[in-house]
Amino acid sequence: MKILLFDVDGTLVRAGAAGARALDKAVERRHGVPGVCASLNFQGKTDLRNFAEAISAATGRRATRAQVDAVHRDYLKELPRQVAVSIRGKRYELTRGIRSLLERLAVEEGVLLGLGTGNMERGARIKLAPSGLSGFFRFGGYGSDSYHRPALLRRGVARARKLLGGKRILRRDVFVVGDTPLDVAAGRRAGYRTIAVGTGWSPWKDLIASAPDFIARDFRDPEKWLTWIGLSKKRSQR
Repeated sequence: MKILLFDVDGTLVRAGAAGARALDKAVERRHGVPGVCASLNFQGKTDLRNFAEAISAATGRRATRAQVDAVHRDYLKELPRQVAVSIRGKRYELTRGIRSLLERLAVEEGVLLGLGTGNMERGARIKLAPSGLSGFFRFGGYGSDSYHRPALLRRGVARARKLLGGKRILRRDVFVVGDTPLDVAAGRRAGYRTIAVGTGWSPWKDLIASAPDFIARDFRDPEKWLTWIGLSKKRSQR
């Protein structure tokens, strides 16, 4: 069984900075400081970490868990509105080739598709809802599981194992798919194989330098992906 864990922002969809705007609104509502996200870089991090950094930028102090939880609640209230703003402004889009690839993988008996994202679970589902992709992913590891991406990826694999009735999953059969060097680093630290895609905002040279197991500009050419995860030979023998 091959397990693929997909990042959300920049990997599955480009939501037109809806998350950053929602976080800005939540921090301003709680702490009275507008526009804190403009000076922060959220790529490849978890929401728990991003919320804490945004609060610290607004207050000048280390964020408490109670503050993070309060901002999280306001963020989730604001996020659907900001996703709608991105859609109206034609800034919400699926990454190139992703729907065709997921449709191809979904019919393979030896593949289980999940999310491996720094987004809180509800936030991830809100961002994915307009894309029509959410139904491909029955499980995941989320920013609500941990501050640290390797830990949330392992949590995602644990949920996959539960779906498979406790069946053993080999680390070499887990593939972490993301658009930033931090996604690659997290997958490697978790002990899994990594696929980097140039669908987000990371410079191509930085993705190459992160030394993923495989790298692609986008999700076109499904046969290449089947080869990478070790299914093309199996399919040819059916």
